[in-house]
Amino acid sequence: MSAIVIERRIHLGTVAAARHGGHRTVIRAGEGPTLPPPPSLPAKVPRVARLMALAIRCQDLIRSGAVRDATELARLAHVTQPRMTQILNLTLLAPDIQEAILLVQAGSRWARLGEHHLRPIAARMRWDEQRRAWRRLEG
Repeated sequence: MSAIVIERRIHLGTVAAARHGGHRTVIRAGEGPTLPPPPSLPAKVPRVARLMALAIRCQDLIRSGAVRDATELARLAHVTQPRMTQILNLTLLAPDIQEAILLVQAGSRWARLGEHHLRPIAARMRWDEQRRAWRRLEG
């Protein structure tokens, strides 16, 4: 006895089920709908840029009243309160420095910049002093 092989292209789709208000899966003959290509994945965002974005988000949570203070935020984020303060201190940087950090490209020499490089800059009270220190860091 020989086997019979039948080849047929099918695709699965969903249609609205009128009776139950939901959807049901149907099998249809032929090719499926043409799907757009998946979006290209962005290059990996450098750690320093992610920390800057996190600092801004955390500051927004405190300002909006979603969390009471840095201590509560630290507890929710499962980090120590001093670590949360280190992260939040990035928001003390001059706005143009924050923007430069957020725009750091993966693979650039700035992508290797660590938060520990930024702490002494953020500790300066005046933005003009921060900018001078930033330019020295640019070297």
